Amino acid sequence: MIFNSDFFDSDSQDPAINSLLQYLQQQNPETLARVAQSASPEIKEIISQNVRGLVGMLPSGDFNIQITTDRDNLATLLASAMMTGYFLCQMEQRKGLEEALSDSDSLNSQSSLDFPNEGGNS
Repeated sequence: MIFNSDFFDSDSQDPAINSLLQYLQQQNPETLARVAQSASPEIKEIISQNVRGLVGMLPSGDFNIQITTDRDNLATLLASAMMTGYFLCQMEQRKGLEEALSDSDSLNSQSSLDFPNEGGNS
């Protein structure tokens, strides 16, 4: 999955105004590919389930499903999936930080038990 700035046309936001789009266009394709691949399998699964829920889901073995939409609705669907991915990545990072802090707190508690205050206030 690589960012392609050609998806943006003149009908959308003016690239001269959108500094994020300019930044993305200046990035090395390998960097963008590495960032795109950094999503965990859990995040990819949640996004996949979210998209299936948005477009409807029927058993693929029993139905030949075709979905027709216009460009604006497709853009909304993709934006929703992207925002979900961004949100999930942030929550995954937060979970990791909370776990690291929890581990740190338990280590600090254990070390205070191992080494009581030497002032006699233990």
